[in-house]
Amino acid sequence: MEDVILDKTIIALFAKDDDKRTTKQFLSTYELGMYNLGINDVVIQIEFFENENDLKNIIEKNLLPGKIFLGPIQSKYSKLLNNYCTNEVIFFSYSSKSSLAKDCVYLINFFPQNELSQLMLYLNDDAKVALLYPENEYGYLINSLIDDIIFESPAILVNRSSYKAELSNVRESIKELGKYELRKYELNRQKQILSSKKDEKSKIRLKKLERFKTTSDYDFTHILIADYGLNLLQVAPLLPYYDIDPNIVQFMGTGVIDDKTFFFEPSLQGAIYPGIPESRRINIIKNYIEIYDDEFLRISTLPYDLIGLINFIYSKEYKLADVVRLLNNPNKKFNGVDGNFYFKNNMIERDLNILRILNGNSFVIK
Repeated sequence: MEDVILDKTIIALFAKDDDKRTTKQFLSTYELGMYNLGINDVVIQIEFFENENDLKNIIEKNLLPGKIFLGPIQSKYSKLLNNYCTNEVIFFSYSSKSSLAKDCVYLINFFPQNELSQLMLYLNDDAKVALLYPENEYGYLINSLIDDIIFESPAILVNRSSYKAELSNVRESIKELGKYELRKYELNRQKQILSSKKDEKSKIRLKKLERFKTTSDYDFTHILIADYGLNLLQVAPLLPYYDIDPNIVQFMGTGVIDDKTFFFEPSLQGAIYPGIPESRRINIIKNYIEIYDDEFLRISTLPYDLIGLINFIYSKEYKLADVVRLLNNPNKKFNGVDGNFYFKNNMIERDLNILRILNGNSFVIK
């Protein structure tokens, strides 16, 4: 491996059942990255495959020592890549399945473990966290990660509740998490006591309590909502509806909340999440729109940062062994549009900020 020279023809792998818009954007972003960085002596060869056998044939046809492959996007196709690591090649896969990160397979994605770690380390030792998550692959992943991550944090995890992916029992889960019925009972008890009193102070306090549906005696100071997409827009408003007040409890999300779709949702105003401010990627967004007349997808920063890494590797004239040492050194950080990044256990990690949502935008608070 020490003497293996990198092949200057890189193979980009796309499945024909990949999301069509994602494929189009990744191809355009490769092109844009190559152009912006002035990469002239490296060629990206695009290969489309129909199925797993087709993918194997494409890989094996191009299986030369020093070859770099970009992709696939889907985990179901990335699971076979490890079979080719003895051939002195490197794969940069976009799979989100962390178990596939090993040997010659390096994963480029947004990983919840990295995001959760940064978020929980931000909290202080007064923080008491509740977790609300859907019963799907993503929710189960967050639930499986949080115990180990919270152990490294000053905060503590005090409660958790899950709901079915189709949201059929989400109201009951939120009530249970916030002890809605108990707090409602306690408030009514206080109202009854005050209503039997005639002094002015009791009357004033009763009048104040009449504005509330429950007490605000939560067991937790922070709530992590581990959902995304349209479901998040349905779940988040139910929290204040069942008296989990975002003015008292700090709402939190993972990196999937980093989308302007969520920045105008009233219940998420003030919510915090781990990420990178849009200002870091605004130039590439504008550049892409200007050239391709299309909205820049949030995930398209992944192939752009990968092209930046490729440019660094080839500009240094590294051999394969140099690249492996580079990728296996978590102290070596690269400047990307999604923040400084490095690889740890073959998975990309980033130095993330903590951002707060407010009035249709997000702002760095740390």
